[in-house]
Amino acid sequence: MNARIRRGIGVASVLALSVATPVVVSTASFAATEAPALGAAVLAGDLSVPAKKEIAMKLVSSAENSSLDWKAQYKYIEDIGDGRGYTAGIIGFCSGTGDMLDLVEYYSETTPGNPLQKYLPALRKVNGTDSHSGLGSAFVNDWKKAAATDAFKNAQNHERDRVYFNPSVAQGKADGLSNLGQFAYYDAAVMHGFDGGSTSFKGIRTAALKKAKPPSQGGDETAYLKAFLVERKRVMKLEEAHSDTSRVDTEQSKFLNEKNFDLHTPLKWSVYGEQFQIN
Repeated sequence: MNARIRRGIGVASVLALSVATPVVVSTASFAATEAPALGAAVLAGDLSVPAKKEIAMKLVSSAENSSLDWKAQYKYIEDIGDGRGYTAGIIGFCSGTGDMLDLVEYYSETTPGNPLQKYLPALRKVNGTDSHSGLGSAFVNDWKKAAATDAFKNAQNHERDRVYFNPSVAQGKADGLSNLGQFAYYDAAVMHGFDGGSTSFKGIRTAALKKAKPPSQGGDETAYLKAFLVERKRVMKLEEAHSDTSRVDTEQSKFLNEKNFDLHTPLKWSVYGEQFQIN
């Protein structure tokens, strides 16, 4: 099953699971190489290192778009029927959750007169709803037009980092986590939002801290990440659109069981039954 999975906008949201058009991912022969066991003490990583960040982008894209080609998603836009309006771009900015509005506002500040600037009044009105009022096919076409420019790609990168990637990595470093732990934080923020109550990333982390200590508090990273992923799955199952937990079970938990804390390549995993690898 291929699915574009979105973060929550509140308990009252009416959600529906939407299946996206399958994207065929070719996989070359894979030589099984087990990552070295790092033991209980794991050195904190830095997921912002370019090579590791590229891996993080591909891992998220495999779950969000059924493709490792995350750079092909700048132009992506559709309403997947999950109550959040349009979902678009490399991180799934949503017209109903505010981050799409923030993106277009930033884009308009840095590139005045861009193709999307005229939709700002409509984006402000539909924020918090699934409405297409003032948007529609014209907005979809202009989004794709804008996505062909470096200016809009840079704007998407900026907002992805500002809202999701940088805060997640910073918190992961503060907790003494490895690259795998920092990625688990980032993936949770992408789906659930970084901050926003008990079902956000911060809420999941707070619940996990009641069950295990992170390395920064003298805890074992394996035990802590297991607690975090258990809480992540609990929150995922609260929404039908998130109920398939394979991005945790057959991706993040798989790497944790392999003790691949540094996200060494080659990496091999599956999401929604599809196989992926990074050599």
